[in-house]
Amino acid sequence: MNLFSIIFAAEDPTQSHHWLFPEIGEIVYGSLASLTIFAALYKFGWPAAKKALEARTAGIQKELDDSAAAQVQADADATNIRRALGDIASERTKLLAEADAQAAAILAEGRARITVEIADMEARATAEVLAARGRIGDELRAEISHLSAVATTDAVRAAMDDRTQQELVDNFIAKVGASR
Repeated sequence: MNLFSIIFAAEDPTQSHHWLFPEIGEIVYGSLASLTIFAALYKFGWPAAKKALEARTAGIQKELDDSAAAQVQADADATNIRRALGDIASERTKLLAEADAQAAAILAEGRARITVEIADMEARATAEVLAARGRIGDELRAEISHLSAVATTDAVRAAMDDRTQQELVDNFIAKVGASR
């Protein structure tokens, strides 16, 4: 064994002096490295993290403010809708009352017009019945006159013989000739 290996290999590097604490050099170098990293994080990381947290807080606050404004707008819209719904109900009631009044007026007007038309039709029917009665009476009289003339002619012909009929025709011709 040489001297170098004796000096440096005097102790086993995998073994420490105490079960809980590391070697002094590791504590010094580890502490310096940790302080350097913590200083860098404090100088560069902390402002970035603070800025990110402030931006997140501002975003959340903006969302809360927007939702509060939306809630106020929704409440106002709901109030307007309820008021409009009340207006619609009163307007519907008013329109239904106007429609009922118009329907009653139209019904009354229609009944009056129908009454006048019925009276008019009854008067025309009565006049037509009277006119038909007069025509039928006239036609009946004319038919009776015609039938009586035919019956009289037939009765006279049946009662007369040829000689009497010839005398009547001759007398008629003589009368007509004398009157000229």
